[in-house]
This record gives sequence, C-alpha cells and structure tokens, in this order.
Amino acid sequence: MNEACPLPTPPSESEDAIIRKLLKAKRIAIVGLSDDPSRISHGIGEYLQSQGYIIVPVNPNHEEVLGEKCYARLEDVPGKIDLVNVFRRPEFCIDVAKSAVAVGAAGLWLQSGIRNAEAKQLAQKSNLPYIQNRCIMVEHMHHR
Repeated sequence: MNEACPLPTPPSESEDAIIRKLLKAKRIAIVGLSDDPSRISHGIGEYLQSQGYIIVPVNPNHEEVLGEKCYARLEDVPGKIDLVNVFRRPEFCIDVAKSAVAVGAAGLWLQSGIRNAEAKQLAQKSNLPYIQNRCIMVEHMHHR
C-alpha cells in the first residue's frame, strides 16, 4: 500500500503541528471512499478503521463501504465531523472545502497527489486546519 502513498518530504514545523492536530481526530468523513478493495481509498479507510478511527464514507455511488453507511454529501452526514479526508480530483476540492466549512468540520485533509490553491485559501480564511498532498496513512504511521 505504501507504493501508492510514497514517503513525503519532511513537513515544515507549522505543517507538522497541523498534521499532529488532525491525527487526533476521532471521526473522519472520507470523501470519495470506494467500495472497491483495489482502490487506495478503500485500503486507507480500512487502515484508519483498524487504528480506532470512526470512518464515515461519503460517496454518492455507494450505500455502504467498509460496513459503514455511506452518505452522498458531507451535508448529509449526521453529527460532528472531526476531519474531512479527500480522495477527489483537485477540481472538485473547492466544493468539498466549502462543504467542510458549512458543516463545521474541524479539519480538511487532501490526500497525496491532491492540491488545490482555492481550497487552501478558503480553509485558511475560515481558520480550518488544512493539509494537502500528504497521505494520512503514511503520516499516521510516522507520527505513532
């Protein structure tokens, strides 16, 4: 699985502090989580579950993923969201960022290979802790 999430360059001090804070999340909404075990989002969702995180799949194409009810949109998820973890192409990330702010999520994490300057700007403007282009699984393994 690490081949899909290569080891990142070391984070800056401020980025490392955000990563540590976001890894303390308890309930993670995973936008773009697939029910296909060959997809990296599925493997990372499974890993997060195995580490004690509560995952909430967000994908309009599925009813259930990894034994959890799947929601079409972040706005449909009941309860508090500690972190929104994103597996979507960069052009969709600004809408995800807007939804994360709207639902009061406590953080936004764009997976390895995903960057969006507009989403980053919105997160910063909204005081929403934000990480992009980093694999949450790799960072979790590194920060344990």
